[in-house]
Amino acid sequence: MGASSLTEREKAILAFERQWWRFSGAKEQSIRAEFDMTPAVYHQVLSALLEDPQALEFDPILVRRLLRLRQTRHQARVARREAR
Repeated sequence: MGASSLTEREKAILAFERQWWRFSGAKEQSIRAEFDMTPAVYHQVLSALLEDPQALEFDPILVRRLLRLRQTRHQARVARREAR
């Protein structure tokens, strides 16, 4: 199939994730305005998209970076739980 099987919305989400955000809250406001969804729903959609091989094919550097960030956050949560 190839990366062309990603929807325009999925491609837009990946493009959106390439941006850097300087101020907290700015990204959340942009998510609501651009995608008409809550940040929580957006992050669920993004998380599922990161598992899609088509997304990896479409933008391998971005997807791998986001997967590393997700893994780092997960490891930090596990370490905090174990420290209790």
